[in-house]
Amino acid sequence: MDDSGDGARDRGKLSAAISNAIVGIHREYFGRGAKRTRTVMGADYIICFLEDIYTPVERTLIDAGRTDTVRETRNTFQDAMGPKFREAVEEATGRTVVAFMSQVHFDPDMAAEVFVLEPQEEDRAPEG
Repeated sequence: MDDSGDGARDRGKLSAAISNAIVGIHREYFGRGAKRTRTVMGADYIICFLEDIYTPVERTLIDAGRTDTVRETRNTFQDAMGPKFREAVEEATGRTVVAFMSQVHFDPDMAAEVFVLEPQEEDRAPEG
């Protein structure tokens, strides 16, 4: 029996769970979460795209041409919060996150959270 529909459904649930976890962390610590989130997954990576992310204070700075300040603050936040983001993805996937990267963009208003997962045993290339 073909269970590819169940696999796709499970993958969709996992993607939604990761999106919700990442937005929840943003909401808890920034006081505002993304309006729209999309999570894509590959064999050893997960990318969360977050849209409409900036707080009113950040929007004011962006409008004043201070994108450098907003980018620096967001990057500092991501560095400090990296363990929480990693933990959320590891808990959802049951896999180890070996790298976490984050990038913000201003027009359009969005960010990307990138997680690289440790390869699973069957994904590792043979040595030799």
